[in-house]
Amino acid sequence: MNRIFTFSFIILSGFFFAQEQQVAQDTIKQSAEIQEVLIKAQRKKQFVDKSVYSFDEEALKKARYANDLLKTLPELQYDPITKSVASTKGGTTLMLINGIEATELQMRSIRPENVVRVEYYDNPPTRWATRADQVVNVITRNPETGYVFGADVSSAVTTGFVDASAYAGYTKAKHNFGLEYNLNLRDYDDRHVTKIYDYQLLGEHYRSELNKIDHFGYTSQDIALRYSNSEIGKYAFQAKLNINLFNYFSNGIGASLFSKANLIEDHSMKQHDEEAYNIPKLDLYYSKNLGKKSEISFNIVGSTYTTRSSQLANEWVTNSGESVFENDMNLKAKQKSIVGEVAYSYDLTVGKLSAGYRITNNSVDNELRNLLGNSNYKVNYLTQYMYSEFAGKKNKWMYRLGLGLTNIHNKSELSVEDNWTITPKLILGYQIKNNQSLRFISSYTPTSPWSAALSSNVNQVAPNIVSRGNPYLKSKQTFHTNIQYTFNNKYFDFTSVVFYNHINKDINQYYTEDIETGGYALTYENSNYTRQIGAQLIGSVKPFGNALLVLKTVISPTSVKVVTNQNKVIKNDYISNNFLISSEYKNFSFQYNFNFPVYTLSGAFLSTNENKSHFFASYKHDNWTFSSGFYWLGMPSRYLTKSLSESLVNYTAKTEIMNNKSMFVLGLSYDFAKGKKNQIDKKLNNDTAPPATF
Repeated sequence: MNRIFTFSFIILSGFFFAQEQQVAQDTIKQSAEIQEVLIKAQRKKQFVDKSVYSFDEEALKKARYANDLLKTLPELQYDPITKSVASTKGGTTLMLINGIEATELQMRSIRPENVVRVEYYDNPPTRWATRADQVVNVITRNPETGYVFGADVSSAVTTGFVDASAYAGYTKAKHNFGLEYNLNLRDYDDRHVTKIYDYQLLGEHYRSELNKIDHFGYTSQDIALRYSNSEIGKYAFQAKLNINLFNYFSNGIGASLFSKANLIEDHSMKQHDEEAYNIPKLDLYYSKNLGKKSEISFNIVGSTYTTRSSQLANEWVTNSGESVFENDMNLKAKQKSIVGEVAYSYDLTVGKLSAGYRITNNSVDNELRNLLGNSNYKVNYLTQYMYSEFAGKKNKWMYRLGLGLTNIHNKSELSVEDNWTITPKLILGYQIKNNQSLRFISSYTPTSPWSAALSSNVNQVAPNIVSRGNPYLKSKQTFHTNIQYTFNNKYFDFTSVVFYNHINKDINQYYTEDIETGGYALTYENSNYTRQIGAQLIGSVKPFGNALLVLKTVISPTSVKVVTNQNKVIKNDYISNNFLISSEYKNFSFQYNFNFPVYTLSGAFLSTNENKSHFFASYKHDNWTFSSGFYWLGMPSRYLTKSLSESLVNYTAKTEIMNNKSMFVLGLSYDFAKGKKNQIDKKLNNDTAPPATF
């Protein structure tokens, strides 16, 4: 913890010193950004809800494709775990190209010289606010006839770890065709799990200490085929077909030391889990300009598929073979999802007015077998979202006013929720100087429970312990307020935030007495409320004013208070953090990403975030890139959980994946382009619900 405070002090000291530096005036007009073949000066413009970046000639020459430019933004980094560009502060990042939702492979298809600017929304517009924590929109130049293709592969040397992808695109006149393939394979045979359950039941003391080693892995394949037809300033059409193929397995054996009062027994156990689904998804989009100032857009996304998942766990007395428990769960979930949206925008002299309506429906037909028997039931999750927004600027003041109405209608096996919520949002900004701004953000948002939390499924996890969902859960509502100060110059780019969140009916897990089984159940509840207060420092330092050495950091001291349904108060204070050191010199580059895991509060539990210690280096030669590095350098990936004193069951867990300790990886990629790719300006970006699994 002392190392975190020391590092924070150094960063903050440099930040305040940087305010003494002289900053050049920004006189380049936005229209010139689009027309210039190469932007000669790197700069940043701060707006009420976004930062707009352009890139100098040196950055464009060093980059292989658009992704490399995104990594230079102070708020973004390359995440080697997901093989994607992500926010340094975490959360969900939505990637767009000229307003259309894009994948990492699509970003790779854009040559850096074709990037006009990048818009980074740390406060997404209303139409995206319910889907993402931040939005990155890459603006490119006019399309030309041409083609692009590329491929890459990254593989561990000593264990089952492979990431591979390929893409191809062809543009002619108004037409664009694209094809993508992505593969992620994991096969780990040395995961160590320790779990301890300690509790009082019917006046007697119980303790179960499990030590297990399992072999687990998954294969995920994504295939995408798309066609677009567009004419700038008139219309845009796109049809996209995605197919996601996924398989997961886990096989484990272990031993448990079980005690009841003065009785001590050696138990043995084995476990087998499986999950599989194939998701076809069709995405249709059309937009039409209604004159020079207005536009209307339509988007519909649909999918239908079946998810199959199973869990089999047995525990028995080692000496006698007497069964302690057997958990046999099989689920077949037939799922149909559809999303439809229409949006309209009109440019006024004083600002921009936007309005829209989105409906999302996810229907699941479940065939379930578990320890309580067989059941067939249907659930349906419907969300309607109507929104309007006005954004503008007057002198040094910037503002965005949003007002929405959200309807959540969830019908589970045992209950129905129908909730209408007004969802306002206000952003007010003031430009102190060209490189400094102050913003106030406030919003109110409802969030529906996820399918596993609403499920009536029951699983045995240990002697006298089961886990189950809660079909009676209600939606939670989050009131979020923060004040942000942003400063940037050649050497420093920082945003400091003070925030307050009040979450009404927050959803948390806790242990309760279970009448059906006579033991305890780990289930979900709507607490009275959760309160979060804290600060955040996000940004980067360039000691030499260029990419030779860059330090990026996120530091966020936070205080959390949860008031349960029984009015018990649970508190937790922590300092979340993330650090990245990177360097680029000629064709060589390296980065080291690390953190100090901290315990965060989730119901009656404290759990650590995933530890990081990843080092990677790369060399570029023409269209080829050679890379190598280490995941979890000097340590395995590690996950810790412990219950609080308020819990009925004293629970601790430790999981370590030994296969990825100092896992050495080699990578090779090739990218080629001729001409420029046609990217349509899609204003609506939706996705169907994820698979229903327990």
